[in-house]
Amino acid sequence: MRPFQHAQRGGITVMVIISLTTLLAVVGLAFSAGLSYMVRSKLNAATDAAGLAAARAISNGTTQADQIANAKAAGQRFFYANFPSNYLMSSATLNDIGVSFSGSEATVTVSASANLPTALFGGFGAGALAPAVLTETKRKDLDMVVVMDTSGSLSGSAANVRSSAVTFLNQFNVTRDRVGLVHFAFGSIVDDPIRPIARGFDRTSMTNHIKAYAFSGSTASAEGMYTARQQINSVPTANLNRSNMRVIVFFSDGAPNSFGAYLNWKTAGYCTQAGTVYTDDDGAGTPAGLYKLDQQYDDIGGNCTPADLPGKAASLPDWYNAHNPLLTPNDPSLREFPVVTNSPRVVTNALTYANVNRAARNLVEAMAAKSRDEGIYVFTLGLGSSLKVGTGVDGEKGEDTLKCMANTVDAPARCYNPNKPVGVYCFAATQNDLTPCFSKLASAILRISK
Repeated sequence: MRPFQHAQRGGITVMVIISLTTLLAVVGLAFSAGLSYMVRSKLNAATDAAGLAAARAISNGTTQADQIANAKAAGQRFFYANFPSNYLMSSATLNDIGVSFSGSEATVTVSASANLPTALFGGFGAGALAPAVLTETKRKDLDMVVVMDTSGSLSGSAANVRSSAVTFLNQFNVTRDRVGLVHFAFGSIVDDPIRPIARGFDRTSMTNHIKAYAFSGSTASAEGMYTARQQINSVPTANLNRSNMRVIVFFSDGAPNSFGAYLNWKTAGYCTQAGTVYTDDDGAGTPAGLYKLDQQYDDIGGNCTPADLPGKAASLPDWYNAHNPLLTPNDPSLREFPVVTNSPRVVTNALTYANVNRAARNLVEAMAAKSRDEGIYVFTLGLGSSLKVGTGVDGEKGEDTLKCMANTVDAPARCYNPNKPVGVYCFAATQNDLTPCFSKLASAILRISK
């Protein structure tokens, strides 16, 4: 019996050894597969980051050769910043980053692989694993108008506003992106018109205009938004180079309190000019004006700037008519933005604080909504804690207006429409948050362009 028992014990030992060997091999393969998955995921993240960085860096350089070189350098930096050396015992290889131009698009191709050993259990190995990934990022050419609030409340933040706006513009391509610049207070001024035919923009001219900004006047947001939409739509649809990616970037630090109009006067012919009528933000008072629509802070004078505006003017127009003196009820094709509206606020055409203050907010939101109907994205940036404090006749927060303009998912229910282009709103609590906020908007724009 003993020889049989020894043989039986020997057979069991062999079976145990074979089972353990198989188990170790299975565990090793499972570990290796998990390791490969994690390395591949890290490669994907690194190549995505490299592709986006390269797409943004295409903005740097005035020649295509410079733009390609800058894109490749940025892509390499971001890849290795996002894939640490010896990550999970692997070694990564980044292939040459491809940058090509076709029509209104630039395409960045990033591919990479990583070598890592399989897990060694009990001396067993199955060679090396080599996960590989490829990422393609398309950077569309852009049509964009930047709108800067230069009202008096920003005078204490002037230096930071100027520097952050210049930094923002530096992130776009001077030869491929079509960009216009507008600023507003009582009226709106086109600093650099968007080019209707040729692509590109003059960064030096825009930088000089921004550095020269003075800050005074009220917040006639509707005038800034009206001009921005007019500018971006000045690129004709027949222009084959018109971008499919159209954006308005709107910066402000307060709630709208002014807008332009041809008023109805109690005495016919008393004033024949359109001008900006404004209110304070304290919730009460008498409307005042009128200020020139094409100047930052310059009253019209004469009969058009009476000491007692409500005493001389009969009423507001029923429709926004500041840039169209022929607008009458007989011109329905010209009536875009109602002054008298039951939603979201009840407004009659009486020249009162409540009606002017409400209409100033209604109009800019309506103009932004019309822009979205035309496929234009609206991005907004707000500065300062005052945006979170209710002002005006309804105690509404200026931040809510900026969210409505951008159509963000956290905008008030009265204005959010998920079926229209959804933009981004960034809140800069302090001056130091301005540059990061502008950078956030630039990143969002480029991601949408991806």
